[in-house]
Amino acid sequence: MATIARLLAPILASLLVATACAAPSTAPSPSGSAAASGAPVTGGTLTIPIVADPTLNPWSPNAFVESVFPNRVLFDGLTKPGKDLAPAPDLAESWSASADGLSWTFKLRAGVKWSDGQAFSADDVAFTFNDVVLNKALGANGAGNFSALTSVTVIDPSTVRFDLARPFAALPAYLAYNAGILPKHVLSADPLKNTSFNKGVPVSTGPFKVEKYTAGQSVSMVRNESYFGPKPYLDRVVFSVVPDPNTQIAQALSGDIGIMLLDNKASVDRVKSASNLRVASRPLVQYYWLALNQTDPRFTDVRVRQAFVYAIDRKAIIDSVENGYGSIANSAISPALKAYYDPSLESRYPYDPDKAKQLLAQAGWTPGSDGVLQKDGQPFRFTMDVGQKGPLEPVNALIQQNFKKIGVIADLNTMEWNAYIQKVVVRRDYTATVNWWVYPSDPDVFPYYASSAAGKGYNIPGYKDAKLDDILLRGQSATNLEQRKTVYKELQAYMADNEPYLFLWYPQEVDVISSSLQGVPDLGLRDAMHYIGEWWLKK
Repeated sequence: MATIARLLAPILASLLVATACAAPSTAPSPSGSAAASGAPVTGGTLTIPIVADPTLNPWSPNAFVESVFPNRVLFDGLTKPGKDLAPAPDLAESWSASADGLSWTFKLRAGVKWSDGQAFSADDVAFTFNDVVLNKALGANGAGNFSALTSVTVIDPSTVRFDLARPFAALPAYLAYNAGILPKHVLSADPLKNTSFNKGVPVSTGPFKVEKYTAGQSVSMVRNESYFGPKPYLDRVVFSVVPDPNTQIAQALSGDIGIMLLDNKASVDRVKSASNLRVASRPLVQYYWLALNQTDPRFTDVRVRQAFVYAIDRKAIIDSVENGYGSIANSAISPALKAYYDPSLESRYPYDPDKAKQLLAQAGWTPGSDGVLQKDGQPFRFTMDVGQKGPLEPVNALIQQNFKKIGVIADLNTMEWNAYIQKVVVRRDYTATVNWWVYPSDPDVFPYYASSAAGKGYNIPGYKDAKLDDILLRGQSATNLEQRKTVYKELQAYMADNEPYLFLWYPQEVDVISSSLQGVPDLGLRDAMHYIGEWWLKK
């Protein structure tokens, strides 16, 4: 469990008043000779499961959860999540904000090369943001995270300036979050749809580079000899496509998988009993939600959204599906962000089907002869699209039963993960869906809720609310910790009242790690991927 000091570190580091950066790593390069007991040694292959074929480009509209791990290994950002949770140096070695908070200057690391041997420079940073992220025609994944950004200016080959339309205190944190830099010399003509790059052998700056991409099977990576930092200990990392969580567990138990997220937490006791595995759990900056498409007029009535939250037995979901690894959510601010989290909201919506029925009656929904709620002669019936990933299928089944008890019929449409992403996230062709958000260790959630991101970006429900926009903007502009705490406490209360997403639960991450795998930092696996060069296999 992180201490309060560690949780405050990213907050203080991202404020506009000052930014201090840690020194670059001075860890020694691995030795090929036999190491002393407990000391890192080189060699070996590590296999990590992913649920579908990845897209090897962090800004591609088709890069989602299946692509996050490989992309964090391949594409360095200007910053990365530090081991103390604060933004830490990566391709940038230092940064500072202007007095008015409207620009940030980043000094780039010297001597960095791309995996094809070409030199990395400020031009690559400017290209990534000016030509890709800010090019609305491309629809870059994650572009909404940088809505405050107007342009990136090259000061000299090793210095860039980010110019902003408004203060953006969380910029270093967001630059550490799936914001890898792309090679201008390779992608200038086709930055997001280059198949030989995205589904082949991309040019990258990370500690490993792609050796082979085998569709439907795996992506194999080997050491990047051009990497600027200490060379990785592992010889090879293989991301294996294993969609079924039970198969992942079986492969971990047999020793075929070295590290993984345990999506099926019902299996945690089985994994804990295995002599070749260890289990680590920790709170996450993550929450699960039910999105109701706001183009459907049934869901624009806040009483309906509130009724649905009362109708869902969220504690039962946590107990039965998550095996107790989680807590009830009532806003987008996770309890992992202790400096900001408001515990007074924890009892805001107890499980209460009768209260749900009362609110639906106030909204004009009354029982028909078959017990199904009706309004204007139409039954309250809709489809929930379900992605085959982690706890989503059993959770949707439980919600379906909860809704049936209050006279609402939810038909489930279960889909393969990539098909689900295309239908729901890319095309927004859905009525209701359950999913989750993971975001940087900062309470700025503007990209997920701003009206300007409705129908695109991360505002999946398409919810629009001028007052919510105002709170979000004030949060981005706040320049000290106390101001931010005040704004984000207001934000949580407003979200709980209005339910732009229907907040379900905050999960805990459970990582399964081979007992032979060493050097993994005490972070969630998502963030630990940035340190894969330090991992090693005990002989």
